Amino acid sequence: MYDLCAIGNALVDIIISTDDDFLKKNSIVKGAMSLVDEKTANTIFELAGPAVELSSGGSAANSLSGAASLGISCAFLGKVGKDSFGDIFTHDLHAQNIHFTTPGAATASTGRCIILVTPDAQRSMNTYLGAAVDFGPDDVDEKTVQDSAITYLEGYLFDKPLAQQAFNKAAKLAHDAGHKVSMTLSDAFCVKRHRDAFLDLIRRDVDIVFANEAEAKEMFQTSDIKAAISALREHAEIAIVTRSEKGAVIASGNDTYEIKAHVVPKVIDTTGAGDLFAAGFLFGLSQGKPLSECGRIGAIAAAEVISHYGPRPQRELKSLI
Repeated sequence: MYDLCAIGNALVDIIISTDDDFLKKNSIVKGAMSLVDEKTANTIFELAGPAVELSSGGSAANSLSGAASLGISCAFLGKVGKDSFGDIFTHDLHAQNIHFTTPGAATASTGRCIILVTPDAQRSMNTYLGAAVDFGPDDVDEKTVQDSAITYLEGYLFDKPLAQQAFNKAAKLAHDAGHKVSMTLSDAFCVKRHRDAFLDLIRRDVDIVFANEAEAKEMFQTSDIKAAISALREHAEIAIVTRSEKGAVIASGNDTYEIKAHVVPKVIDTTGAGDLFAAGFLFGLSQGKPLSECGRIGAIAAAEVISHYGPRPQRELKSLI
């Protein structure tokens, strides 16, 4: 029924253009994802100025947006609150024909990510997770996972034991149905917190792994990217390491594919670049395309999203490939 099902943090993305002085004044780590409480999120939102964009977000949901734009059927599993932000998130996914029916949490507000973009296109994310962290094994829609060719797990969601149980359950359901499991490591800080658990999950349950250069190096405690890629390929059927303007490397068995970055006239905002690369790659894989072609499509999708503000494509990706 679905080409791609994703499990991740259900957040509303709030994109705000700012400068380095604002980051320094408010002790915000540039280029990183920082977890904040609801009070801090509200304070940053009030001080940072008007939003450039407000939409449903979260890494995995961003990937689904790209995949849906490429024309495949998608489903999302994640937790929102019963509030206006939850309504925004749900409406946004449904408008893109992405299946989403996870019941809202009654006791927590919808999570949000305030993404501060500086003139050099770097994004600094301040994330209040809210209801998203309440996602657990009982929220895994068994039929949706069983009916999905690929299930995609978002590393950002991995912090809580309930979410880890949900990942284990979803991976078993997918494999028992004869389908593939994919995962993104999400952030070097996630890897640092969960290195052993991530490795165990990948060895046991993950077929396709996405990492950026920093995440791959952190995972295997090395400054040598070739060594990191070599180690990662030993743990998964397909390992993909994105390297920003250097493109990406795909490693599978004894095969290695170097993917060139797709050139854009000007980089505006790097938010969602990795998410959209994953979208393009998984689209290609779901359609039975060669790995090199999957990588090419991923590079095109990533290039589109960094050419404007926001983590979602503004042009129909299908037309670009």
